[in-house]
Amino acid sequence: MNIYLDWNATTPPLTDVLNAMRDAATRAWGNPSSIHAHGRAARAIVEDARGAVGALCGASARDVFFTSGGTEANNLAIRSAFRSSASRGQWLVTSRLEHPSVTRVAEALETEGAAVVRWVHVRSDGTLDLEDFARTLDESKGRVALVTAQAVNHETGVVQPLDEIGKLARSYGARIHVDAVQAWGKIDPSALPWDTVSLAAHKFRGPKGIGALVARPGFGLRPVLLGGTQEKGLRPGTVDSALAAGLGVAARHARTSPARWSEIATLRDTFESALLTMLAHDPARAPYVVGDPARRAPHVSTLVWPGWIGVELVAALDLEGVSVSSGAACSAGTVEPSPVLLAMLGSGDAVRGVRASFGDETTMDDVDRAVEAFRRVVTR
Repeated sequence: MNIYLDWNATTPPLTDVLNAMRDAATRAWGNPSSIHAHGRAARAIVEDARGAVGALCGASARDVFFTSGGTEANNLAIRSAFRSSASRGQWLVTSRLEHPSVTRVAEALETEGAAVVRWVHVRSDGTLDLEDFARTLDESKGRVALVTAQAVNHETGVVQPLDEIGKLARSYGARIHVDAVQAWGKIDPSALPWDTVSLAAHKFRGPKGIGALVARPGFGLRPVLLGGTQEKGLRPGTVDSALAAGLGVAARHARTSPARWSEIATLRDTFESALLTMLAHDPARAPYVVGDPARRAPHVSTLVWPGWIGVELVAALDLEGVSVSSGAACSAGTVEPSPVLLAMLGSGDAVRGVRASFGDETTMDDVDRAVEAFRRVVTR
């Protein structure tokens, strides 16, 4: 049986999630916007899920807007801040640590002339450079419309200093969007400073194809897509009651899962220790861990392997029955340098990273077998 160590890319849906989706698809397949009995049955499931997401995020259900996932949620939050004529000349402050659904939107807004983008420097430990962030805010002279910062990095697992980022941003009157897609269920970002926050169900044991943007009252969201009046006119399109049912179950599960995920750190540390000693006798080929160990989420391990291209090592391990990754899932299979590792490490090692991410079903036997597969490949 293959060993799955790519939980940052996606997580296996819970059995209860699958059961809830089957039930909804069978008895509540109507259009939730319809006012007849079939529509009301579907609507009840959608609204139940909305309440579950609100509870997870520490927000009111009325401030939860369903999307197709984290990418759409990030797009909706960022573009909303720059869709009025009053936002012309306003700044978007972000960094190259962010997911492509943030960085590429920033680049597009700058190309369109809709925003002035300022890229904050990144420290080699994988955190935002707070001194450069403070300088950037000061130089803006109050022109920052939005700051975007992720809660947990998708490649390294580094947890960003959002408390400090939030205090600085608020002192300059800037609003904050937090991409927390990789955080829900692993850590609890609900108390962090944010005006909008994104999530994707499949990252915390729910189904693919559904996520949400949660907004504090008064943020002033504006639609990216045009069409019907669903989701208060912010996200036209029919909400799938089956996907919503799965999201609702996963959201309730995620409220109690950070305590379980914290125990995964033991597996991660055992894994890293074994890999770091594997080639210790050969410093030119020995790997090293990326990211400040004190600031990483408990389930993510990215190592740089000198002498290997990340995607090639991933392919070799796949032949050995181990599933890992070489960066963000949305750019998997490319040999382009990882933007995150490029920002942290420079060009030399940015193509040499391999990420293993663990889950609450990963066992020590999985770790032992994965380490042995690494040994077979890298010591050939």
